Amino acid sequence: MSKSYTEGVSYPTTPDWDTERPFLTGQIYLDIKVTGQRMGSKSSSIDTFKNGDVNRAIGIFTPSVQELLVIDDLLFAMTGIEGMYISMKRGRAKDSGIVFQVDASMDLALQELAKRILPLCENYMVIHSFVESRSHFKHGLVNHAFAATLRTILQDYHAMVAQLEHQFRLGRLSLQGLWFFCQPMMGAIQALTTVVQKASAQNLSGSAILNLLQNQAAAMAGDNAARSLLEKLSQYASAAYLGILERWVYEGVIDDPYGEFFIAEDKTLQKESLTEDCNAKYWQQRYSLKPGIPSFLLNSAETILTTGKYLNVLRECGHSVQVPFSENAKLTNSGSDHRYLECINIAYNFASAELLNLINHKYDLMARLRSMKHYFLLDQGDFLVHFMDIARDELAKKPAVISVEKLQSLLDLALRTSIAATDPFHEDLTCCVERTSLLVQLDAMKKMGNGMSDLNTEAESLEGDKSNSDISNQSDSISITGLETFSLDYKVQWPLSLILSKKVLTKYQLIFRLLFHCKHVQRELCGTWQAHQGTRGVKSLGTTISGSYVLCQNMLHFMQSLVHYLTFEVLEPNWHVMCDKLQNTESIDEVMQQHDFFLSKCQKECLLLWPEILQKVEKLKSICLQYAAAIHWLIPSVSILDSDASKINSSESVVRKEILNKTTNRVRSRHRPLANPVWRSSDEETFKTTLEKFEEEFTEQMKGLIIALSSRSQSEPYLAHLAQGLQGLGNNL
Repeated sequence: MSKSYTEGVSYPTTPDWDTERPFLTGQIYLDIKVTGQRMGSKSSSIDTFKNGDVNRAIGIFTPSVQELLVIDDLLFAMTGIEGMYISMKRGRAKDSGIVFQVDASMDLALQELAKRILPLCENYMVIHSFVESRSHFKHGLVNHAFAATLRTILQDYHAMVAQLEHQFRLGRLSLQGLWFFCQPMMGAIQALTTVVQKASAQNLSGSAILNLLQNQAAAMAGDNAARSLLEKLSQYASAAYLGILERWVYEGVIDDPYGEFFIAEDKTLQKESLTEDCNAKYWQQRYSLKPGIPSFLLNSAETILTTGKYLNVLRECGHSVQVPFSENAKLTNSGSDHRYLECINIAYNFASAELLNLINHKYDLMARLRSMKHYFLLDQGDFLVHFMDIARDELAKKPAVISVEKLQSLLDLALRTSIAATDPFHEDLTCCVERTSLLVQLDAMKKMGNGMSDLNTEAESLEGDKSNSDISNQSDSISITGLETFSLDYKVQWPLSLILSKKVLTKYQLIFRLLFHCKHVQRELCGTWQAHQGTRGVKSLGTTISGSYVLCQNMLHFMQSLVHYLTFEVLEPNWHVMCDKLQNTESIDEVMQQHDFFLSKCQKECLLLWPEILQKVEKLKSICLQYAAAIHWLIPSVSILDSDASKINSSESVVRKEILNKTTNRVRSRHRPLANPVWRSSDEETFKTTLEKFEEEFTEQMKGLIIALSSRSQSEPYLAHLAQGLQGLGNNL
């Protein structure tokens, strides 16, 4: 049968015979005495044993006889038993101890000597009571070990009393001699009593007992015997605690039946949460430090915690491993001998090296990171070009009506028909469609304090909040389609999920969404440029088309500069720096730290953490898309009716017509033709007005972006690279 005294801890109850048979511990004598006092009887051994006969008071005897009687009673009192002329009395306070009293008729000299020895008897009673009470299951292993050690000391004490009694029976022990032989143990017993009283008053257990023993030992610096005794007590009391520690640092197992260990385990946190929840705290909180760390382990607490966590990961991977155990690997705490610290460091180094080796070789961490770079950071973009071509129609739909299954099949086709097919992990790549734009998602993360547990819900609320004019206007500037919300996902298994967790994947996805949309805008502008090439020599367009050529080139320059900055000036350099640092890491925590630092730095330098600048970039991209769409509406009408087309050189006309026809077909496949197929003189004026509007808006936004980049480049030097790349463009506008 188990009974729980502490939350989460179960242990057996004390057997009934422990309380039903008080003669086993001598508690019966105290109970009788205390019961008598509560019933109102006089508190005196004379009343109990003399039956009220005053003629038998010790004072009627000669001093020599009195001395013999006092020695006999003192020997009984030293083992907690009341004598004829020395009585026990409990104080009125509930928690007060036992007090011994001598017969008032005793010779004064004998009284003085007896009173010197009585504190030893009282201290013995305190220690004995503590040993009996702390031996119960509910007080924990440390108290059990502490009580067992005290019991051993009391056995030596009993042996001393037995030897004194033997000398007394031989007639060789005087009261002065008894005092002489008791003096060496007086200091030690007093020191033990002080510890016991503090432990009882504060109901200490576990590491608190160990800290108390060490503090008391340090306070007894002037008494070598007492200090050595307390250090020995600390060594034996900590043996059970170090046994728990051994299993943790050598096997990664918490064997703590009474909840005394300073490492807590939260079994509600499962490793699967790492791939499901952006705010998963599995690695940080599955095993955590509790208050009350033993002082001698305080500086090594983090190392101890990490060692066991590494061994747990190895065990959950099915990797049977145990720290090599030698004769010197036994953890002991003996005074100034700190060998246990060396053993802890050896265990940490072993566990760290084993886990790092497992992650790097069996699970091929670097290959996984390169795979992530290929897809999310567009290191090998040929699959993306193919995918954007074959998924163009599906991505042009609203996010709510997009078929993710169809996109996944198209993505698989693009992967199998590109260089990505050589990647052994390409089958782990999946796709998804977010419900909000990139700006809304980033703003939701900012409002939630970078929390991501319910990011989509928060983002949707922001999307519908018209009071947020900046984001709403930006989102409404163009219709949100799959091109703005498409993203990739990646299947990650344990233990790689420690490094590639849901939170980390979200950072990769944010960078990918920015790059993907930039590639989309760049492709649209390239299509516009191709359309312009097909109209060269068509004189019916007048001079207005020349201004469109320049504006298209400026927009294309902007997008090419932005993509070059993101890929070649941010992602690639930071990637190589991270790879170099990962080669020198010595633990999985360092790997996670370096990888997270890489992503955070990339996010910042990719402008994702600069909402004001990113909004300007998104506005410029929106203008580029609107311009490209306007040109794509116009070009088909130009190709249908051209009075001057016959004047063009026949060989040149064939080439240009082929370009124009291809562009026209591609444009018509994207847009439903609404423009008038006949180009009139009034259309040129309308086109000129529209073009001027685009040019003015693009110029204004570009200058604002350059100013924003330049103003922040002093504190953030990396922004100067992008500002410098756009500076020439700004001067030409």
